[in-house]
Amino acid sequence: MLANHFQNGIETARLVWSRIPNSEESQLLDDAVASLKKSDGGGVESLDYEVVENFAYREEQAQRGKLYVSYLLVVKWFFALLIGICTGLAAVFINIAVENFAGWKFSVTFDIIQKSYVAGFVVYVLINLVLVYSSVYIITQFAPAAAGSGIPEIKGYLNGVDIHGILLFRTLIGKIFGSIGSVGGGLALGKEGPLVHTGACIASLLGQVTCGCAAGVAAAFRAPVGGVLFALEEVTSWWRSQLMWRVFFTSAVVAVVVRAAMGWCKSGKCGHFGSGGFIIWDISDGQEDYSFAELLPMAIIGVIGGLLGALFNQLTLYITTWRRNYLHKKGNRVKIIEACLLSFLTSAISFGLPLLRKCTPCPDSDLASGIECPRPPGMYGNYVNIDAIVILSIFQFFCSKDKEYNDLATIFFNTQDDAIRNLFSAKTINEYSSQSLLTFLVMFYALAVITFGTAVPAGQFVPGIMIGSTYGRLVGMFVVKYYRKLNIEEGTYALLGAASFLGGSMRMTVSLCVIMVEISNNLKFLPLIMLVLLISKAVGDAFNEGIYEEQAQLRGIPLLESKPKYEMRNMTAKEACGSGRVISFPRVVKVSDVVSILRSNKHNGFPVIDHTRSGEPLVIGLVLRSHLLVILQSKVDFQHTPLPSDPRGAGRSIRHDSGEFAKPVSSKGICIDDIHLSSDDLEMYIDLAPFLNPSPYIVPEDMSLTKVYNLFRQLGLRHLFVVPRPSRVLGLITRKDLLIEDKENVNTLELQSTSVRIRHQNKRLTRNIDVERPLLNGLLQNQTPD
Repeated sequence: MLANHFQNGIETARLVWSRIPNSEESQLLDDAVASLKKSDGGGVESLDYEVVENFAYREEQAQRGKLYVSYLLVVKWFFALLIGICTGLAAVFINIAVENFAGWKFSVTFDIIQKSYVAGFVVYVLINLVLVYSSVYIITQFAPAAAGSGIPEIKGYLNGVDIHGILLFRTLIGKIFGSIGSVGGGLALGKEGPLVHTGACIASLLGQVTCGCAAGVAAAFRAPVGGVLFALEEVTSWWRSQLMWRVFFTSAVVAVVVRAAMGWCKSGKCGHFGSGGFIIWDISDGQEDYSFAELLPMAIIGVIGGLLGALFNQLTLYITTWRRNYLHKKGNRVKIIEACLLSFLTSAISFGLPLLRKCTPCPDSDLASGIECPRPPGMYGNYVNIDAIVILSIFQFFCSKDKEYNDLATIFFNTQDDAIRNLFSAKTINEYSSQSLLTFLVMFYALAVITFGTAVPAGQFVPGIMIGSTYGRLVGMFVVKYYRKLNIEEGTYALLGAASFLGGSMRMTVSLCVIMVEISNNLKFLPLIMLVLLISKAVGDAFNEGIYEEQAQLRGIPLLESKPKYEMRNMTAKEACGSGRVISFPRVVKVSDVVSILRSNKHNGFPVIDHTRSGEPLVIGLVLRSHLLVILQSKVDFQHTPLPSDPRGAGRSIRHDSGEFAKPVSSKGICIDDIHLSSDDLEMYIDLAPFLNPSPYIVPEDMSLTKVYNLFRQLGLRHLFVVPRPSRVLGLITRKDLLIEDKENVNTLELQSTSVRIRHQNKRLTRNIDVERPLLNGLLQNQTPD
């Protein structure tokens, strides 16, 4: 049985690989974000979370015993193990590749600038240009869905919205190699967001996307607990205790894999990869305690983070909108040219600005601190380039005297991970001047804004930490000078600044707090991080939404938030339906009619109508478009007579299993244009009773839209029937009716007693309307995809 699961996974991978849009079709992904009305049947589609309890499903369930339940549980845990191992290995591969490319780049540049600065600059620019070009070429020509961080799309997927291409195997390959090129090329972006997308793509092949998201964060930051909380707080709309255990297990597996890889690389088998390869900025030897008077500047850091984070979100929203509406409409060549120009600009700034900065004499050495200026060759730390191969490059590249260093080059002409480690470092008071930090803050902030939205894999965690730690260290310098206390560390304020900017832009609190504690390895800062996160989030919320929510809205992803809008209180389900006509099928339908309806509209769910003996119409269920396409393609259920095969749809052999009706994740699945039917086929009939969902969710037409919203979101629905108020009540279910295992010994009282008055009304035609996910999100928008 397990072999069958793997075989199905392989077949799914083959199918979804062939379904990815090519470079000419990649523009459809951008067009799908314009508006919800334009996305009808385009790049955005709701997911089917509801179990279709049709005849085939019930027959399969009847044949399965308790052993199958145990088998299924073992398979889920085994898949969680595989997700952790694969995601950890992918993270190791990306980090080793990025560190080696960066190491070779700085090593070659350093060797050349000993003879000529101009030649060194040319080589430095060309290496970055080649890496960035490889990344943007992979995205535009191979995997267009791999651009960006991918977190808004994954968040939408776990909210019930599927965007074609985001979880395909080809997207996974493009994400991995594209991230290596964009991050190794020195652009103002990070690999952490793409790692979340990478984990989700790996997990989608095994059917557990939430585990993949947590695994990606755990691999990116070496923060397994933070990964679990990130999946819970940021990307997952529905959560269960069983899911939490598997996510926790997957994150733990990732941590073990990463730690084992780092231990293996310590022997020198990984080239330039060293302690800076995986993010963990240990400041456990930093500031021991803080005074009450320091809370004010720390609160100011939170305010600054909220303001700069909100500004960052707004600027990136404007620029990304302009890119999508104007620049990227001109084709893939423009996307490649744009990325290459940004690469040249970033390289010129990171190489040229330190040349304008005067060198700084090394401070008096403190033997107790363990920090030497300049550091000996091959050492990691402050006052030198962190890469062990680039021996004293900052010292020798920019300074002529033996006891001098260039503070701006320490953070600009360096990898982002190593620059952050320098900014976070303790016992390095006066290492940076305020002019250098302010220059870096302005330039890197601008580069991060304009780089966000380019056609390369791009994360915002590390750039956000870079920006926040810079102004945090600036505030720390002021506190040290003003308070004149020996126990105050500038690195502590750099950490708080990083947390404040991430909180101000991403609006995360709990998960981000734990991630910052795990990467800093200092639990003493937990109350301070909580303080700045709460302040920065409150300040940022006063201006706009988080960056992932805004980008999801820009991409046309109709997220259903946890709370309905206030205006829904005064609206009913009938009003939300509008005046659209419902397209329905009779129980036995002609094949030509099915083809005609599927070609003429993009709806994904259709009510099925049957008639009683008295000729009265009766809704018997809901049939999905994907099921109809499978039936048309197989042709085995066609019949010559327009009469039902059985009054209840039973008494017939099972020609399909439930797995045949599942659409491959993140792909377009079967299209009506892919099905070829002869003229004889079109004249035949299909009895839909065995394939429909006989128990769809139903709400009365006068139910408030607030209650409809809560029901729709909490159950993860795709379709919801709106019907007239029922004429009679068959029964009443309470809590005790659901405690099946205790029914034989029920001695408890009913928790709620409700008297129901049965009113006989005239029977009316049942009216069924799809209340679709984007329709709820936009209240009264019509013709949206379901």
